[in-house]
Amino acid sequence: MVFLVNFARVVFAPLLDPFRAAFGITSEGAVGLIATLAWVGSALPRIPTGYLLTRVPRHRVVLGTGVVLTVATTFTAFAGSLTLVYLGAFLMGLASGAYFIAANPLVSELFPERVGRAIGIHGMSSQLAAVGAPLFVGLVLLRESWQVPGLGELAAWRVVMLTLAVVAAVTTVAFYRVASRSAMPTAGADDRNLLVALKRQWRIILTGVVVLGGTGFVWNGLFNLYVRYLSVAKGLAPAQGRTLLTLVFLAGVPAFFLTGDLADRIPHVPLLLGVLGAFAGCLLVLTYVSGFLPIVVVTLVLGYVVHSAFPAMDTFLLDSLPDENRASAYALYSGVVMLVGATGSVTVGALVDLGLQYDEVYRGFAVILVAILGILVVLYRLDRLPSGAD
Repeated sequence: MVFLVNFARVVFAPLLDPFRAAFGITSEGAVGLIATLAWVGSALPRIPTGYLLTRVPRHRVVLGTGVVLTVATTFTAFAGSLTLVYLGAFLMGLASGAYFIAANPLVSELFPERVGRAIGIHGMSSQLAAVGAPLFVGLVLLRESWQVPGLGELAAWRVVMLTLAVVAAVTTVAFYRVASRSAMPTAGADDRNLLVALKRQWRIILTGVVVLGGTGFVWNGLFNLYVRYLSVAKGLAPAQGRTLLTLVFLAGVPAFFLTGDLADRIPHVPLLLGVLGAFAGCLLVLTYVSGFLPIVVVTLVLGYVVHSAFPAMDTFLLDSLPDENRASAYALYSGVVMLVGATGSVTVGALVDLGLQYDEVYRGFAVILVAILGILVVLYRLDRLPSGAD
């Protein structure tokens, strides 16, 4: 399930150029909006899903997200205009956002003794989708159209969406069968009030928003436009760009597992601050390197570092929050972070439309991240950040 919902979010990055050609898009902002809407869709249901989890068991919400994903991908596969693609991307994002809010607390409660390791494995499975999406899209795009039994000839991007819809339907049925035969944890039975969770856990929530909000914004604005950025700013061919996009996600596979396991062993906040600083440094280096091989090296390091932020943060939150506030507080944190992050790609596109170069935009983002890091380090030294143990 997590493989599919993340596939639905990241699949738009390698499909932006086919959408540009299919619908005659000329604006960088307009094409970036497709990816942004998928992430806005992933952000908006998070707080409402947190409220829903105070009334509905987590596994039933996960099942519902599978149904929504199946319907949304089918709708997108047959979209006849850019507006309908926008709507389809938004609906696919809705499914992913609701899924993570329900599934991450469920995973942490299924494995309370090793939260970091469990979250890392779950995240690694999600990351495999990010690796597979550019590869699968690249293979399908080897042909401009495909003959589909019963449907005739379909454009390659429609085949991508239709395949996702079929697999989502099958997997949703499989999840239903497994969940109906399994004993689910009851650790969150007392989690019944979002406002109470906010009042009690606001310091942990705010720390998470500050640390990952800026990182998520910059990362969203980088990876969704990575193929385009490498083509325009670095002179690489689109095929090379798709390969590097795959590599940046591939580097995240061990990052989820290893950093999740590491988060069980060392203090949470220093780990988070270290990852934030490393990501800012990698981004800055990326804007100065040239040549395919140097870019490959930076891409791999950057991919490992940025994907380390997600299991580190999830472990910090889910390991620190008490049972009676876990899902509600996590939903509040995640909803805000995703709303901030979702605007990254459209912001980058708009800044480029205004005349800035991609490298200039990303250098500015790196400087902002360093400034945020400096403030957080000072607060940590003054013991004003929650440690994760309070």
